[in-house]
Amino acid sequence: MALGPWSDDVFRPLGYDIPLAVKRGYHMHYGVKGNASLGHPLHDGNGGYMLVPMSKGIRLTTGVEFADRDAPPTPVQLARDETLARGLFPLGERLEPAPWLGRRPCLPDMVPVIGRGKRHRGLWFAFGHAHHGFTLGPVTGRLLAEMMTGETPFTDPSLYTAERFWN
Repeated sequence: MALGPWSDDVFRPLGYDIPLAVKRGYHMHYGVKGNASLGHPLHDGNGGYMLVPMSKGIRLTTGVEFADRDAPPTPVQLARDETLARGLFPLGERLEPAPWLGRRPCLPDMVPVIGRGKRHRGLWFAFGHAHHGFTLGPVTGRLLAEMMTGETPFTDPSLYTAERFWN
């Protein structure tokens, strides 16, 4: 099961009590004013946002919003960050009608759940990578494959077990 922030839709009805939460974040693409250009990502640590050059324009990304997965969007951070970013870089018009809203699955210890579902034969978990799922996907797949086939895992899989939350 690798369903990201929707994993609990499957594991909860099966009786698994895993404290999956969601970190939400917003993105918006902008044009630029004049002949300005941005040649590399720019991180404003105090403001809590990033400006990233993309083929479509400049992407503004926000920090983390803790909210229910399916709660209505509340792009307060985006509005605040847009004001801050405009003071730093000559952003042009918004290029999309609405911001993108990402739902990032996470666990209290910020470590994913990877491993066997102990109550159901053939059920394996791979979720909770925060917003690093695409980056960690290949190594997660390798670890699962080694566990499923009985090979010696390249790393200690007990660090990722769902049972760590039940002690």
